[in-house]
Amino acid sequence: MAGYTDYPFRILCKQMGAGVVYSEFVSSDGIIRENAKSLDLIRFSEKERPIGIQIFGDDPDVMAMAARTIVDQFAPDILDINYGCPVPKVTKKGAGSAALKDLCLMEEITSAVVESVPEVPVTVKMRSGWDKNSIVVPEVGPRLEKIGVKAIALHPRTTSMRYNGQSNWALIRQLKESVSIPVIGNGDIKTSDDMMRMFDETNCDAVMIGRAAHGNPWFFREAKAQLNGETVPSRPSLLEIAEMCERHLDLIIKYHGPSIGSKLIRKHFSSYVKRFPGASKIRYNLVTAPGLEEMRDELARFKTRAEAVDEVSLIS
Repeated sequence: MAGYTDYPFRILCKQMGAGVVYSEFVSSDGIIRENAKSLDLIRFSEKERPIGIQIFGDDPDVMAMAARTIVDQFAPDILDINYGCPVPKVTKKGAGSAALKDLCLMEEITSAVVESVPEVPVTVKMRSGWDKNSIVVPEVGPRLEKIGVKAIALHPRTTSMRYNGQSNWALIRQLKESVSIPVIGNGDIKTSDDMMRMFDETNCDAVMIGRAAHGNPWFFREAKAQLNGETVPSRPSLLEIAEMCERHLDLIIKYHGPSIGSKLIRKHFSSYVKRFPGASKIRYNLVTAPGLEEMRDELARFKTRAEAVDEVSLIS
């Protein structure tokens, strides 16, 4: 997820039980130009494996060169092609889910990438079509499998839907029935119960979590327990939330530096601190803190309050 799945976020999700993590999607043009920002998005640590690096672009040759560069310099476990981003600044250039309007170009890009990195599994993340009148599932599945794609992740909304409306899980089942490679379901998973329901309704091989993990890396702890038939852990206590905010802040400052990190962490605070009494005031104080020192002071106050609240909860 652009702007979210950097190293600090990935490592927290990994520690909570995520099976595979993915980078933010990276421009193929930026990679072959050796743009520093693009290359920074790709860097990862060994403890994040298995990890997939996701790229996007509209030119088969450029995508192939970018894929080869990534594999040579970073050696990820998976190389993923983005055919799912619906954001206009990406689709206007013919990249992301715009490829769903030109399946011949989609095939050319995919073939070029697969041929350029034969030693690494190439996967695809896609949407169901450009709009409701151009659903390409399950037509695309067998074509991608024939090219050599090793797995397909499907978010069953169209590009025109963006992030609105309901995702159509029936299309995940259709895709699964049309191919022999693994199919990864995605879309409208808010709880671990939703995850289990997606497995049951679609017969997919895995489930991809996106927005449900914002401010909730504990999702993976719960999901892993439910998949293994174990007792599902209780929701995080207020102190666990406060401590996770602090851990995330420390990681993001270490990775991005104080200036950038103290700006990036604010959106994460907004996701962590909600749905409990007094959350709005704590969230406001954290998000509007003028500097890193003041931010840490607010976190200390949050932790003190959390300890008191949790202690009262235990007594009662």
